[in-house]
Amino acid sequence: MKIYGDRRSGNCYKLQLLLALLNKQCEWEDIDILKGESRTDGFLQLSPNGKIPILELDDGRVISESNAIMHFLAVGSNLMPTTEFDMAVLLQWQFFEQYSHEPYIAVARYINLYLGMPDTHRTEYVAKQAGGYRALAVMEARLANSPFLVSNYLTLADISLFAYTHVAHEGGFDLSAYPAIRNWIKLVEAQPRFIPMQA
Repeated sequence: MKIYGDRRSGNCYKLQLLLALLNKQCEWEDIDILKGESRTDGFLQLSPNGKIPILELDDGRVISESNAIMHFLAVGSNLMPTTEFDMAVLLQWQFFEQYSHEPYIAVARYINLYLGMPDTHRTEYVAKQAGGYRALAVMEARLANSPFLVSNYLTLADISLFAYTHVAHEGGFDLSAYPAIRNWIKLVEAQPRFIPMQA
């Protein structure tokens, strides 16, 4: 199998971290979105949405969307809950990540880290701060009462939200007022076979 991705992207790092935790290997092909490599005809044949990451299976089938790829790779592992309720809670957090967290924290990081904070994006960047802090407050409330997001053990939900939360400072977010999140970050980093983002 082959993953097409950008090592600086949190959505791509989710897959790198997951594979490391599962002790699995996958071929990796770097895609530079700033050079338009996700918009070429060849890439669009694989992923009509023109976004990374994507997973290409050995038989040529392709899966897009980072959280969907994670579910495919983690089937049968201890990162997947065994009860229907906990699985629903896992999905709840992954939907939260994509709709209430990533659009703010990841986009602010993209504007600052990838684009270098151009004047044309400053208003958008400032607007992203409020939404990002709202998402962090939701996480803090949960993690103040549970070591991990779903239960007392690491699941895909934690990996999904860890990816951009642990580098939130690169988008201008200050985690000093979120002790439960900071503790959770340490718990994730302490997992066997953990790897840091390879930016």
